[in-house]
Amino acid sequence: MNRGFWLYGALIVAIQGLVACGSNPVAENNAQAQETAKVQQYDRLFVAFGDSLYAGYRLAPNEGLAPQLQAALQADGINARVHNAGVSGDTTAAGKTRLAFVLDNLERKPDLVVLGLGGNDMLRGIKPAETKANMVAMLDELKRREIPVVLTGMLAAPNLGQDYGNAFNAIFPQLAKQYDAPLYPFFLEGVVTDGALMLPDNIHPNAKGVSRVVEGLSPLVEAALKEQGDAVLEK
Repeated sequence: MNRGFWLYGALIVAIQGLVACGSNPVAENNAQAQETAKVQQYDRLFVAFGDSLYAGYRLAPNEGLAPQLQAALQADGINARVHNAGVSGDTTAAGKTRLAFVLDNLERKPDLVVLGLGGNDMLRGIKPAETKANMVAMLDELKRREIPVVLTGMLAAPNLGQDYGNAFNAIFPQLAKQYDAPLYPFFLEGVVTDGALMLPDNIHPNAKGVSRVVEGLSPLVEAALKEQGDAVLEK
């Protein structure tokens, strides 16, 4: 990565941004607004399951990942509701704990889950092996429920060291291959290195940054949906 990503690494280690944002009222209101503004008639139900990068940290209710992804899908003719299951500060261990609860309390079984956790593990220096084990547990749960997954990956900050980086960065490509899941390799690709797309903390994307993420992510979601439909037709 270029100089911008090195700045990202220095900042996240210095201020622990993703970890410290667990009590942000804007993010909480964002999630609540997403629930109260449910689309009454929709054909597909997707779940965006992650941390503050998913929750819409310090963004307006229509600016986070879930609402922007929903708008992009609907613009492409897919009548979908994207349920915002992003929780600021979540580690993979926390995600593993709440995944079943989230799925069990949806109005119906989702057609797909977009899964992205691990940033807070990295910030806390959690061993990559533990992060991977928690991700495996979540992917196994989704597989057991026969819910397709699209993964979004995270990269370790360069200043955490080569050994840690090599172990952490390998997690998401390995899991994508193991579970045959589409992978968006780095959630902040093309965003974290552009200050115009980031909030002042230089850790979380602003609304334009989320739009950039959605530009890259929505084709993967649509392709996964098409593959799922083709598989049904083949049965």
